[in-house]
Amino acid sequence: MDVYIVIPCHNEASLISQTLESLVAQTVLPKKIVVVNDQSTDTSEEVISAFAKAYSFISLVNSNAEASHLPGSKVIQAFQKGLDTLDDQYDVICKFDADLIFPLDYIETIISHFKQDPKIGMVGGFCHIKQQDRWILENLTNKDHIRGALKAYRKACFKQIGGLKAAMGWDTVDELQAKYYDWRIVTDEHLAVKHLKPTGNTYTKAAKYKQGQAFYGMRYGLMLTTIASLKLASRKKKIGFFFDYMRGYFRAKRNKHSYLVTKKEGAFIRKLRWKGIISKITS
Repeated sequence: MDVYIVIPCHNEASLISQTLESLVAQTVLPKKIVVVNDQSTDTSEEVISAFAKAYSFISLVNSNAEASHLPGSKVIQAFQKGLDTLDDQYDVICKFDADLIFPLDYIETIISHFKQDPKIGMVGGFCHIKQQDRWILENLTNKDHIRGALKAYRKACFKQIGGLKAAMGWDTVDELQAKYYDWRIVTDEHLAVKHLKPTGNTYTKAAKYKQGQAFYGMRYGLMLTTIASLKLASRKKKIGFFFDYMRGYFRAKRNKHSYLVTKKEGAFIRKLRWKGIISKITS
């Protein structure tokens, strides 16, 4: 299977080299890697250019979009810019972050998963962060969810969900839409990816409001948004985030922000979420 990878990169000069080193050393190499230098003000472009000169399957794309660097929207705009430079001859398309170190069999393993079942639409490992001298699981989501940092999509699934939404919450929307279309999501605990810059280090107040807006966009409704906000704030161990998420939700509702999913998809999502909640309560 031919694997294409797109990596948005903003001021990751000290980290992107480690990401690319881990990818060019894979037991099965990707067919193409596109790194999108998204308005970096450090030496990211020079680092990426050096890899592009050394490896024919790596290319550099410069992005000059003016949108602010908020989680979600900006990174997907950069991803899309990189995707637009690629042909359509891939079997698997990946969106990776620029601050990761992948185990050397990462690509080989995700390919083996995709080959096992044609209904597997997405595959991913797990992010681990360093604490003292140990790499431990970055426990921010359920283990059946693939983090936005390391998404891999079968082409048919990627096309059916309409690609990635340039909005906060895109890495939840994609999985929910995939399930709506009866695709399977596979996570592999053996694929431990080193996350060099823990999530949330650069999140602003505006970004936290965006999370609540995302819950609105996914048509969660008030009760599910409240539960999801409490859960996420608890995982991040910052109860103040709960109030930011709720403010974001009510702002989006008041301003009638656009939804990220259709009415039918929204009904499916709410039913799926409530089923998961009830299952946890009764188990």
